[in-house]
Amino acid sequence: MVTKRQALRAVVLCLVLVAAVKLLLSEYRTERKQKLAIMDPGSFWHQGPNVKEAVTVHKSEVINYFVNWAQKPEVPEPPVEKGADTVPLETSKVPARIVHLDLKGAAPKVKYMKQIFPLFSSLGADGVLLEYEDMFPYHGNLTILRSPYAYSMEDIEEIKSLAKLNKLELIPLVQVFGHLEFVLKHERYFHLREVRAFPNSLNPHHPGSVALVKDMVSQVMDCHPDARWFHMGADEVRGLGESQDSKNWLHSNKGDVGKMFLNHAVSLARFITERRSGVRVILWDDMLRKISPATIKESGLQDLASPTIWNYLKKMDTDGIGTLISRYHEAGFKGVWFASAFKGGTGIDQRWTPLDYQLQNHLSWIKVMNSMTKYPNITLHGILLTGWQRFEHHTVLCELLPVGIPSLAMCLQSLKHGTFDEKAKMEAHHILGCNIKVEKDICEGSGAFSGSQIYHMVFYIHTNLQKEVEALMKHYHIKGGFSRYHRKYNFANPRIIGFFQGRLKKLLDKWETYIENFRMEMEGIYFPDTVEEWMEENVNANMDLLRENARDAERILKLNGQPKSLKTL
Repeated sequence: MVTKRQALRAVVLCLVLVAAVKLLLSEYRTERKQKLAIMDPGSFWHQGPNVKEAVTVHKSEVINYFVNWAQKPEVPEPPVEKGADTVPLETSKVPARIVHLDLKGAAPKVKYMKQIFPLFSSLGADGVLLEYEDMFPYHGNLTILRSPYAYSMEDIEEIKSLAKLNKLELIPLVQVFGHLEFVLKHERYFHLREVRAFPNSLNPHHPGSVALVKDMVSQVMDCHPDARWFHMGADEVRGLGESQDSKNWLHSNKGDVGKMFLNHAVSLARFITERRSGVRVILWDDMLRKISPATIKESGLQDLASPTIWNYLKKMDTDGIGTLISRYHEAGFKGVWFASAFKGGTGIDQRWTPLDYQLQNHLSWIKVMNSMTKYPNITLHGILLTGWQRFEHHTVLCELLPVGIPSLAMCLQSLKHGTFDEKAKMEAHHILGCNIKVEKDICEGSGAFSGSQIYHMVFYIHTNLQKEVEALMKHYHIKGGFSRYHRKYNFANPRIIGFFQGRLKKLLDKWETYIENFRMEMEGIYFPDTVEEWMEENVNANMDLLRENARDAERILKLNGQPKSLKTL
């Protein structure tokens, strides 16, 4: 008996054959090509030309596909288990290029990740390192750790889907030793501090310490069942050895602070690898640099984790990096990671990314990467392009992510091409829609990348706001007849006020309008706390000075040059 499916195949085969005949007899004898966009321009490109990667499909391939489909024997599809995890995403090549998102400051809304993940991929990134800090939706006893604007579980699922859609491997990062300010700032955890007065580092000897970080790690691991790598931080463990517990331990262990660090690091690395088979651990390497290879090997850390050698300087000691690689090889590590910086690695309050500085850092790393043939027994897993948003939890914001995008493009293209030559520049220009001028620290042109409006508006604020306000405050009549003292006692000549009041009002109106538009752009990407903080640190002081002077000028003008007020303001 002829089944419905067989009948349908016969009909489709006939239609395909008819279509094939029409195509072959058409007047267009040359092969035609059809461009299939692999990216939705509406979700990625902010403005400007649509730059799309094309896939060429020949008409013969289309015909063969349908013919083969129609002739394919009927095979029942396997059942799909509900809730089954997808196959873990493998990085496309070694060494991998991983973009670091530091979420302990200015964490972007998920809708912005939807726009920049395709950008990361198109620029040559293979994955994203997510340093969650207080943006992870911790639950249960850890709920206190969450920021008021922390992502939801639904947000995390969407981030994971976006990463897979754009072929980006996600690597979660949870600090387990140092840089635990976001945890230890809470009074509930004061007793777990290594130094009672400081929230930086964990006391590794207190029984509650390991239980705390294991709980944190477990919640994040459960949310990332596909992760092949897990970064446990462990850098800059400030004050290690200063608690009484640590002093007692050191007294019994020949004062070996390195061994104390290794004990805690190994404990957590082993917990991570045993909790889920196949996951590999990464940690920052700075705490390992002064520990002898023999001591590291004795600890067993080399069988559990890979160190990340980090250096963000413009002029790196590449020979010194080579020495570290040799030491880690001697310690028994099978592989290492490197870490550069595309932003956030210069000034603690850096507002604008210095392009040449970041480029030279990456060119130095390329030199080191090219020398890896000297170390045939140690694998370079990849390079983490860090984009620090704060130096630590309690410090101010560094450059915003949209401000660092041209630098990221330049750095990724340099890694891809081995240098930032004309080909790399043209590819970056093609993707960004603006032309990177390293010597000017700017990407010239309107820009087609999402966040380009913020990029250009921050540049305008950075280069003009303070300069224009300071220029006005140096006005002859403001300096001489409308000083802070004059305003405090309501004492000024109306004639003098008339010389600058119009200019003052014009400047204030200009910046009020500009800043309001800037705020709207910021609110599209960032949560309210980030908008408020950035404005307070970079805008409000200058705007308040303009507003106060304008308000005082209007008030004192009405006094018609009367004597000083007895009452100060």
